[in-house]
Amino acid sequence: MKRVVYVTGCLGFIGGHVTKACLEKGWYVRGIDKGTYAANTDFDELLAYKNFTFDEQDINDIDRLYECDYVINTAAETHVDNSIASSEVFLRSNINGVWHLLELIKNAKHKPTLLHFSTDEVYGDLVDGFHKETDLLKPSNPYSATKAAADQLVLAWARTFDVPYVIVRPTNNYGIGQYVEKFIPKSIKALSLGKPIPLHDEGLPKRTWLHAADTAQAIITLIEAGVRNDIFNISGNYEDQNIVVAKKIIDMYYLGGCKGKYEEYLDTTIKRQGQDVRYAIDDSKIKALGWEPRAEFDTELKLIVDYYAKHFVW
Repeated sequence: MKRVVYVTGCLGFIGGHVTKACLEKGWYVRGIDKGTYAANTDFDELLAYKNFTFDEQDINDIDRLYECDYVINTAAETHVDNSIASSEVFLRSNINGVWHLLELIKNAKHKPTLLHFSTDEVYGDLVDGFHKETDLLKPSNPYSATKAAADQLVLAWARTFDVPYVIVRPTNNYGIGQYVEKFIPKSIKALSLGKPIPLHDEGLPKRTWLHAADTAQAIITLIEAGVRNDIFNISGNYEDQNIVVAKKIIDMYYLGGCKGKYEEYLDTTIKRQGQDVRYAIDDSKIKALGWEPRAEFDTELKLIVDYYAKHFVW
């Protein structure tokens, strides 16, 4: 069945993958993006699809919704360090922007489903075990606090105004094309410049990694399953300490030439305020629908290292 969907943040890393996945299904996609510093400005691949329309616009400034089935909201400010340095833009994009979308849907003649991208970071950290979708939200930093606030807005508008929704909470995404402020491309850029990889808190925090293409397929799975008014965790299939991932990157970049002398390639003196020691989520709900992550981390990581070693990103 063909569908009509909006994808907000369509020029972002995850948004771009979701947009392409929807287009490949033959769905009609209206992409919305305000073109921030992290946006992919070379999106001829998307424009080549006849079922794609693009509007350069802030989600806070959308004045109407054409009739559609879904509004897939990937638009957000996402970098934790930036939110610690200055949080105002995070409140505007991540809270006020979601409120504005909810109001548009509330007032639409035929209410589309808001498929809202949250994050596993809204739960806060934990040492052992896995967070379930019903767990209490305990965000640790301004970024995750704004995402948790948006989740609460979605739930409130669903109950009060019957706005249909699906909230997804994925783990750390990775892949080629991710902006260089994120850990993996930032590490490769540092090596390319002859600088050490900056690691927060000695690289001890653990993260679970999910390829953006797998994230996009999770969205397709949820839409095709027709789920409504529910929350789904989406987990990757690789978990490890940041320092372990950094050492993998060093080995791949230098083809093992560092001979185990990692210390000169790492800066472990950096401290992050509000650092979460580990995120981990139980995603058995979405796996019951037939989805699972397919990307193999080490294989994809080598492709990413090769790409960023050859493509400098400012």
